[in-house]
Amino acid sequence: MASRALLTPCTSKSQPLIIPPKPKSTISAAAVHHPRRRELLSLTASVLAAPWVLLPPAPAQASNDEEYVKDTNEVISKVRTTIKMDKNDPNVAEAVAELRESSNSWVAKYRKEKSLLGRASFRDMYSALNAVSGHYVSFGPTAPIPAKRKARILEEMDTAEKALSRGR
Repeated sequence: MASRALLTPCTSKSQPLIIPPKPKSTISAAAVHHPRRRELLSLTASVLAAPWVLLPPAPAQASNDEEYVKDTNEVISKVRTTIKMDKNDPNVAEAVAELRESSNSWVAKYRKEKSLLGRASFRDMYSALNAVSGHYVSFGPTAPIPAKRKARILEEMDTAEKALSRGR
């Protein structure tokens, strides 16, 4: 199909305006009305209209919440006992290894839960675990945590516990 030119008489040096041809449809009218095509289109429309049919049922929130509270309290107690240990205690390295393992599994388990990300208990707990883990990664399992950092970690643990008791 040839292009059509339209001249605009605004100025004496006017350039022709070229209007491109309309693109042809890629689907013919006969293909749209084909029985299989109609069936496919109606099936697609019904699936798009009802997406909840394809989603698995959501797990019960109460059981997840109870498990989260129990796991978080366990990690809090491990953190408290580990960071309060004397640096000369022969079991410090083993306790730190256990703490790192349990904190890593706690983070891996609950970081994916979008319902927990906004909770104050999760935020404080994640921050405290990050501080403890970062210290032991940087300075080794037998290095004592400085008093200022220890106080901040224990404060975050307290606020996380309070938030857990309030359901936050």
